[in-house]
Amino acid sequence: MTWLNISAEAGLWGLFAASFLSATLLPGGSEVVLFALIKLHPETLWPALALATLGNTLGGMSSYACGRWLPQWQKFDAWPWHSRLQRWGSPLLLLSWVPLVGDALCVAAGWLRLNGLACALFMALGKAARYALVAQGALW
Repeated sequence: MTWLNISAEAGLWGLFAASFLSATLLPGGSEVVLFALIKLHPETLWPALALATLGNTLGGMSSYACGRWLPQWQKFDAWPWHSRLQRWGSPLLLLSWVPLVGDALCVAAGWLRLNGLACALFMALGKAARYALVAQGALW
């Protein structure tokens, strides 16, 4: 990978941006960016994990905010995760990292007016666990 000469600082900024954008409704692959950054700059492991988790959580919370702005009269009752999210609450956001489903969970959590701080905490825990697994793979 000597052909790719990216500084650690630029890589960390790029990782943060990729992590944020991939947690919104936009498609993205922040795991690939994290993997590549750790392969190129293993000394950035802990800052990379922190920034990826922070960026992805903030992106998830932007989806939560979009859901919060939806009028309450709009119905998600037919949506299969609606009743589960209402029953289990914010801990279900541990799954917010799952592609497609996670974005919808974040929007629905906002629409249901679940506690924002609890939602952010569970989102961050789930996303951190996923990124830790990706980082471990990069270190092998």
